[in-house]
Amino acid sequence: QVQLVESGGGLVQAGGSLRLSCAASGRTRSMYGVGWFRQAPGTEREFVAAISWSGTNTFYQDFVKGRFTISRDNAKNTVYLQMNSLKPEDTAVYYCARRVDYTRGYNYTDTYDSWGQGTQVTVSS
Repeated sequence: QVQLVESGGGLVQAGGSLRLSCAASGRTRSMYGVGWFRQAPGTEREFVAAISWSGTNTFYQDFVKGRFTISRDNAKNTVYLQMNSLKPEDTAVYYCARRVDYTRGYNYTDTYDSWGQGTQVTVSS
């Protein structure tokens, strides 16, 4: 069993930056990809970015390309999401999760499990 805990959220002005962390505990020796998703009030949870076990492959939703960077440090069992040039529409609760189903695309929420509790990101205009 793997447990994921997000941190690093907060309140930031538009144009600012935040770095989110997703720390894993439990069976961390298992190899798995990790995805970041977000959910704003009244909306569906949506894919933001994903990274393979080795960190070689990364994937981004179009609306964050060029602004967000996903990375991982397997020695620390942690995945990061560096968010730059933040916009008010980036305001949401951000979640990380472990990818368990590789038969479909990386952007499907039901291909992930071990969801963290989320961290709130609020971008003021």
